[in-house]
Amino acid sequence: MRELEFLKVIQNTLADSSLIGDDCAYLEEFDICVTQDTLVEGVHFLTHTTTPFKLGQKAVNVNLSDLAAAGARPLYITVSLSLPRASDENFVQSFYQGVQDSCQKYGVKVAGGDLTGADNYFISICAIGKKYNNVKVSRSFAQKGDIILTTGTHGDSAAGLALLQNGINKPKNLINKHLVPLPAIEQSEYIMQTLKDAGIEKLAMMDTSDGLQDAIFKLSKASNLEFDIETIPAGKDLKTTFPKDWKDYALWGGEDFELIFTIPPFLYKYFNTPQFIKIGTVSDRPFSNALEKEFERRYKKETCLLYTSDAADDLIG
Repeated sequence: MRELEFLKVIQNTLADSSLIGDDCAYLEEFDICVTQDTLVEGVHFLTHTTTPFKLGQKAVNVNLSDLAAAGARPLYITVSLSLPRASDENFVQSFYQGVQDSCQKYGVKVAGGDLTGADNYFISICAIGKKYNNVKVSRSFAQKGDIILTTGTHGDSAAGLALLQNGINKPKNLINKHLVPLPAIEQSEYIMQTLKDAGIEKLAMMDTSDGLQDAIFKLSKASNLEFDIETIPAGKDLKTTFPKDWKDYALWGGEDFELIFTIPPFLYKYFNTPQFIKIGTVSDRPFSNALEKEFERRYKKETCLLYTSDAADDLIG
């Protein structure tokens, strides 16, 4: 899908698109954050590689990841579920048991939704949360000299999907990262509280649901500063299982649902822990049109993942 092009069309069409662009919309008059994410059979999941229970978990978790990226505590969700004619009560029950499992884990309540018929399974969830504190979060708040961090390794989910598509069920770490990704709720709260305690009023942060390179690009463009990336955060299982392609999965795979954010260097001592990975620094160079054209050229070519390792090396410098 040509997401970047379609977003430009939407923003240019709406009379007021000021709330569009970040992982969540912050509705100031209600002091809440709102987000919506959709899972489509054949695009985001395959029914023969997962279970209704795990699908329910994943559907909730990917939406809670958006709230985490906005520095918000998850509170409520509504669930819209579209079902093929052949669906039965067992699917619906198991799916909602998975929904309940994630909701109970993260302190969230289901506040309604919708049921419709469709040719395939479609799941769309709206999640509502409340900011942890008054630290403002946006993709545009990165400052020159900031340290760039992420909350985990990347490429595991896409690699897990590739394994499942080929009938392989190991390594379990990669498989589970695809089937039931976990939102970085605790890390989000820690980030927000640490910045508040340090007197920092603004934070550049988003999640990496569309891929690490995509997130780097969007933060860089929104902040009008180029990012110098020094490390690709990838785990041992990914590198061992895909020794030639691990960089491609890590940069372009998507659906890892980690957080990427920037902080002033003096705060790094609070984030130099196993929960966070330093991947680079924000340069003093303004974001360039050449970088945008190169990203869009490669973004149009990819279909969720896979570039050559040489291309990945060239793009991140």
